[in-house]
Amino acid sequence: MTAAPPTRRLTEYSHGGGCACKLAPGLLADVLAGLTPQAHPDLLVGTETGDDAAVWRLDADRALVATTDFFTPLVDDPRTWGRIAAVNAVSDVYAMGGRPLFALNLVAWPSTELSTDLLAEVLAGGAQAGAECGFAVVGGHSVDDPEPKYGLAVVGEVHPDRILTNAGLRDGDALVLTKALGTGIASSAVKSGVAPPAVVELAIASMTTPNAAASAAALAAGATGATDVTGYGLLGHLRKMAEASGVDVTLDVASVPVIPGVRALAESGVLPGGSRRNRDWVADRVTATGVDELDVLLLSDAQTSGGLLFGAAPEAAAAAAAELGPPAAVIGHVHPGAGHITLR
Repeated sequence: MTAAPPTRRLTEYSHGGGCACKLAPGLLADVLAGLTPQAHPDLLVGTETGDDAAVWRLDADRALVATTDFFTPLVDDPRTWGRIAAVNAVSDVYAMGGRPLFALNLVAWPSTELSTDLLAEVLAGGAQAGAECGFAVVGGHSVDDPEPKYGLAVVGEVHPDRILTNAGLRDGDALVLTKALGTGIASSAVKSGVAPPAVVELAIASMTTPNAAASAAALAAGATGATDVTGYGLLGHLRKMAEASGVDVTLDVASVPVIPGVRALAESGVLPGGSRRNRDWVADRVTATGVDELDVLLLSDAQTSGGLLFGAAPEAAAAAAAELGPPAAVIGHVHPGAGHITLR
């Protein structure tokens, strides 16, 4: 027996949509600073640099990649939410240069408020995304919760010598971003009921596009440093990469792709709270002389299921962006330093 149909839109059950619900980066950093990182000869990637996933070596040719991600509704269609959440969760495997094998569902559901038919649609969306990406979604865990949440725990594999990490940027690399920014702003507009249909369509298309091709392009370009751009925004994730890699980065703001229509929403005041927290967190690492503050906020926008950000030799980076096609673009370059970002 199912509960009565909801009297509110799915996004109205959410205090913040998608990856914008993450704990603020500064707060999380304070929490993790009190924990002792785990060490083991076969733990190839742990928590030291806040990388996208953990990597565990099985033998000389195989390593497991393990990650998890879940979030509250950011669109009102349950199947679309499920697809976005699954594509977002598996993105961490692609960001490490791996391929997904299988995943487990993670569900929090207000069983007296939302019907189990809606939950079935969410799960079907996740399974559909798994099938599109070539991995199986099997089982999982659920709890009763006043706020709906959905995501996956994903296991993949990678060759131990071909791991992409957020500490792998090199002096001289050019930076490639494979998806346009703005999904956080678009999701906030959906929640507020002010999102233009064309912007919603573009944002959903972006969030449901897997990063498999982007990962393959990064590997083919000889990249060693990569991350996916999610809740901490482009600047937040880039800050982590630059610090972990021991380099500085210069971004060409005009080259950064943004979903059409998003800037107008930002100008009207539609901005996720997570984006403003991201902006505050990177303030002491970013020089933005002569750059409009709205541009800095767009670069800090809390993304859900964003693209990959990777570094490669300039010619290889340009070739990778051309192969992927728009909105993929070369957006900056890497040079010696200690974690500073200059916007120009």
